[in-house]
Amino acid sequence: MARQGPSARSGTVRSEPENPARARPAVSRGRPARSAKAKRAPVVIVGAGRLGGALALALQAKRWPVRVHSRDDAGRERTRALGLKPATSVDLKKARVCVLCVPDAAVPSVSEALSRELPRTVALVHTAGALPLSVLGTQRGRAVGSFHPLCAVSSARDSLAGHTAAISTRSPALRALLQRMAQDVGFAMFDVPEAHRAAYHAGAVLSAGGLVSLADAAVGALGAAGIEPEAALKALLPLMRSALRGIEARGLSGGLTGPIVRGDAGVVAAHLAALPPDIAPLYAQLSRRALRLASERLQPEPRAALEALLAKK
Repeated sequence: MARQGPSARSGTVRSEPENPARARPAVSRGRPARSAKAKRAPVVIVGAGRLGGALALALQAKRWPVRVHSRDDAGRERTRALGLKPATSVDLKKARVCVLCVPDAAVPSVSEALSRELPRTVALVHTAGALPLSVLGTQRGRAVGSFHPLCAVSSARDSLAGHTAAISTRSPALRALLQRMAQDVGFAMFDVPEAHRAAYHAGAVLSAGGLVSLADAAVGALGAAGIEPEAALKALLPLMRSALRGIEARGLSGGLTGPIVRGDAGVVAAHLAALPPDIAPLYAQLSRRALRLASERLQPEPRAALEALLAKK
């Protein structure tokens, strides 16, 4: 079985083939053939917070040799409470990759501290969607990368399966290792070009935090009709879930519902007149976006009426 060994000059990490099921077993005379499935590489998760805990638990469940490195006693206690093993100094030196699950602002300082302690054969990977690889510092001979789960993790016991991981690295060996990690956790995956990381992360924020802000605006709109916030949110959450199911089943344009896709300019005008001043501009902006999505499904006359109405807002 082909292996990629660590190299201080090339900055690679030892990893197994991306598709171990297709690996050819190495055969020696007089000895049984080795298993086609390579061992999973030792991983150290730096940080015992929500994401660090969830990622470590997911990898441990797939029999990855994973340890958690914390900077204080409280972190080590959280690690043990989750059924995970705290990393020792030996674990840090034996790791093939250290995944930094720390706040964005702490990534440069944590990376710098680890760089002085770790052999160059240990890759450094951050999990911050907005940060470029350069925040990990100048790492001569060390592979660096990012591994950003597109998942709103609110507890270390949250499941990560079914989400997507955005991967960025210049090292083919590290990419193969991160892809294997993603596969085992249950992530889909794609590569993020470094030059467009800000746009990528903005899209991720819009789909998560932006969705929460949109829900707040919708609760505010119902509030203008005299409905209490708690009752409003309870009614709106199933509606939002049904919209997401529509997108999943029929795509963005096919999942669009409401007065825009029906071409009902009168209803849209009534909405804009009824909404509070801080919500009406958001409604108009989203309606213009919806009109572009629905454009091919509308007759020319109602489309023109909606365009004229929304151009004024």
